[in-house]
Amino acid sequence: QVQLVESGGGLVQAGGSLRLSCVASGSIFSINDMGWYRQAPGKQRELVATITSSGTINYADSVKGRFTIIRDNTKNTVYLQMNSLKPEDTAVYYCNADISTWYEGGYDYWGQGTQVTVSS
Repeated sequence: QVQLVESGGGLVQAGGSLRLSCVASGSIFSINDMGWYRQAPGKQRELVATITSSGTINYADSVKGRFTIIRDNTKNTVYLQMNSLKPEDTAVYYCNADISTWYEGGYDYWGQGTQVTVSS
């Protein structure tokens, strides 16, 4: 059983920073792509950033230059460093990972989400 656990969310003022962490655990054979998504109230879930196992990164235009995604393969962990936060960044942030277990090929797993609130 694979589990993704996010942490690091909270309440910050506009212009502030937060660092989100996501740790994958369980019967993991390999982790392929990892990423962060977010969903604001009344809106659809959107991609924030992704990173492949080889380090290729993609960011949403709305966060380029402000957010940084990092992964530590030795810890099965992916981070999202968020700087210059805006009220528009307020959302529940979800960790996502394409993971191959000992029993099957790649499957998308999601964390429970962590709330990020940016005040004006």
